[in-house]
Formats: sequence, structure tokens, C-alpha cells
Amino acid sequence: MNALTAAPMLTLLVPGGKPRPGELAMTGPLALASLAALRFDTAVLGCCGLTAADGLTAYDLDDAAVKRAAIASSRRVIAVAESTKLSRTALAFVAPASALHAVVTDESADAAETAALTDAGVIVRKV
Repeated sequence: MNALTAAPMLTLLVPGGKPRPGELAMTGPLALASLAALRFDTAVLGCCGLTAADGLTAYDLDDAAVKRAAIASSRRVIAVAESTKLSRTALAFVAPASALHAVVTDESADAAETAALTDAGVIVRKV
């Protein structure tokens, strides 16, 4: 958040809620209500796992609920996932791969998984 607050052409909004220890991610009913009250051009989400078959997943049920709320309030969804998170499925389902507009990952991403995501209609960018 600190890096984005100085961007002159950006309005940064963060949901209220209960910060999770270690991550400071906001969860709980206040976070869900905050997201439901807003509409975003783009949501940029991290994930714990992402596959074309199982979609976007998280380790924590509360985190998954917040991600679903962010997706529901956004016109475009970008997942940012290091290559080790591709081809991995975590506990809590967030959304199918088809809910994503793009995935940004690193050059080490598995070619078969990135091809499967592309086949599902997701733009994959390796950086």
C-alpha cells in the first residue's frame, strides 16, 4: 500500500476488517461489507494456488471469502502468482480460472499450466 499511495493517477482504497497476523490482510464481515459497497476497475489478487482445472484457491476460508467479494465488485481481475503457486491447489476455492482476465507470473512458470490457463481464456504474462 505504501508504494501505491504516492501514485498521482491512482486512487487506492483498502477494506476495513480484522487484520490477519503476519500478513495484515483484512478479513471478516467488515472487509466483506466494504468490498460489497464499492466497484473497482481492476482487482489485483495474490493467491495460494492456481490451476486451470481448480481455479484460484487460498489456504484460509476467510481470505477466500474476501477474494470472492473483491472479484464480485471488479470489472477486471488480475492474479499475481509466482510460478510455484501455479499447478498448486489450496484448501479454499475462490473462483474458476475463467473469472480471471490475466495472470502475471515469472519465467519459471510451468508451460503446460500456462497453456491450460490460456486455453481457459486467461491472458498469461511472464515477467
